[in-house]
Amino acid sequence: MTGTFGADFLVRWLAAVAEAVDREAERLTELDSAIGDADHGANLTRGFAAVTETLAKEPPATPGAVLASAGRQLISTVGGASGPLYGTLLRRTGKTLGDGDRVTREQLAEALGSGVAAVAQLGGAQVGDKTMLDALVPAVRGLRESFAAARAAAEEGALATVPLRARKGRASYLGERSVGHQDPGATSSALLFAALDETALAETARTEGAS
Repeated sequence: MTGTFGADFLVRWLAAVAEAVDREAERLTELDSAIGDADHGANLTRGFAAVTETLAKEPPATPGAVLASAGRQLISTVGGASGPLYGTLLRRTGKTLGDGDRVTREQLAEALGSGVAAVAQLGGAQVGDKTMLDALVPAVRGLRESFAAARAAAEEGALATVPLRARKGRASYLGERSVGHQDPGATSSALLFAALDETALAETARTEGAS
């Protein structure tokens, strides 16, 4: 997919995220039961369902407004750490995009970069701490190249958390026992970028079919 995209693309992306999270909820919960509160799947399913419902009722006019609205909804709906973290990611990304009617992939990558920086500041974490940042940071770097590169980088980043010892979040209380488990936050972050790639592929097929 090349060129620019508008608010409708972001709405479709977040709907795809909601479907992916719902589909993978049991796996996310299993991962979280090993090193967390066993509620990651349920929390994100509830949060992104609320996002989809809100965007369907009152579709924002710009890409930035879509993500800012989604971020606010996640913060108000999702308990635990994932609501504030994902909410901050999307809200800051939306704010960085501003009021433009159309954005490019490169602009989205830059804006997501600011969102990821806000997440890192909020959680006090960095790459290697066995958190969602292990998927988000390489994904944003990959997005500067392509949607597919972002997806691959996020999935690789999530897998790379398995041998790490958690240094932040609830999993850090387990010490060495956190080693050998894939981080649920990094795993759900990879779902975001898989959904983004799939949405871009569908957009390309739709555009080519209409031409």
